[in-house]
Amino acid sequence: MTTRTAADPPRLHRDRLTLTLYGSFVTWGWFLYSFNPSVPLLARELDVTHAQAGLHGTAMAVGAVGAAALTPRAIRRFGRRAVVAGAGVVIAAGTALLTTGTLLAVTLSAVVVLAVGGNMIISASLTGLADHHGRAASAAVTEANGVGSGLGLLGPLAVGACVAIGWGWRPAVAVTGVIALATAVLIRRLPVGGALGRGQAEQAAVVSGAPGTDAAGTGLAAAGGPGAGPVGAVAEGAAGSGPGGGPGRAVHASRWFLVTIVAAIAVENATTYWATDLVRERTGAGAGIATATTAGLVAGMTLIRFVVGPLSLRVSPARLLAAAFGVAVAGWAVLWTATSASVALAGLFLAGLGYGAHYPLGVALLLGASAGATDAAQARATVAGGLAIGIAPFLLGALADAVGTHAAFVVVPVVAVSGGVAALAGARAWRRERPAPAV
Repeated sequence: MTTRTAADPPRLHRDRLTLTLYGSFVTWGWFLYSFNPSVPLLARELDVTHAQAGLHGTAMAVGAVGAAALTPRAIRRFGRRAVVAGAGVVIAAGTALLTTGTLLAVTLSAVVVLAVGGNMIISASLTGLADHHGRAASAAVTEANGVGSGLGLLGPLAVGACVAIGWGWRPAVAVTGVIALATAVLIRRLPVGGALGRGQAEQAAVVSGAPGTDAAGTGLAAAGGPGAGPVGAVAEGAAGSGPGGGPGRAVHASRWFLVTIVAAIAVENATTYWATDLVRERTGAGAGIATATTAGLVAGMTLIRFVVGPLSLRVSPARLLAAAFGVAVAGWAVLWTATSASVALAGLFLAGLGYGAHYPLGVALLLGASAGATDAAQARATVAGGLAIGIAPFLLGALADAVGTHAAFVVVPVVAVSGGVAALAGARAWRRERPAPAV
């Protein structure tokens, strides 16, 4: 039997809790990748402008901000298991409202409800995975997103198929509610406590040795002692020490990593919302084919997540993140110059190879710089991401109304370059704020 030491690379263990939490990412991935490409179709159905349709992104932002305020409190009071299960029910209700709504006010309201549930289920699951996996959290978070986008890959294909046979986009999006309820049922069958408990309050009890807690633990205390970052040495391969001997929060690095999250979510949502229109405008493809090409983006995102997850345990995630923004720009260039659906599909796939690494690495870096305050850090990420979702699709839609979708898409590489710069700046700030401990 081989004995592993703290110096060995961390390993990801896919236990029942981990696989069940992956269901949260499948739920949200299916919704995003089936509904976002359907927005141009919804705009035509409701006879509204691109800017008005882009308000669905703003509705997502409203829901995200609401979820950011609710989630930490709900976790402290009810525990992560109850929050994930409850959020699944909220998602199902929002899906039913969205897929039966025939007025813009109704669909916008439905997306607010969906965004509250979706952001709550992802936030609770992300921090649960981070606490459960300790030093291997970057791999767990990245793989979870990979599983979500992998099954979400079927979303745009389902929409394209439903549109092609005359059913419209709604049946494909309605599948979200089924997946959400199935996840809620499965999570309720898991035991309370550990990573599914009440977050930092419960972890503090573990550290202090309070009666009734599991001293072996799977939370942050077990991952590295009081204040240990859940992703260990995630930024530069060395998680230095803060005041008092434990790793301290890297404040400036956290701010830069928040910028990367904003950039990541902005480029992904701007692209998934309006790539369908771009492909139709530039290639003359029909609605079903144009919508289905979005599957190329999701396929690239899925593939790279299964590569980047294990790689992030050996190579600086901050540098990987900066490189991923560069790949995204290259994919955008292919998409933007495409005049055939097949070339557009290739461009979306290449862009997906960059996009897929953006959010998982960005959030893992942010959580790693939080000194164990994972729920609070995730709440900040939710607010930042919500603002990105609220602004990017609306801005690109408004620009498309003014100058056309093709010209409006120039916004995407500008935001991507900003994200790459922020990733490198965050890595430098991490080195300054968390120097390597003395040997």
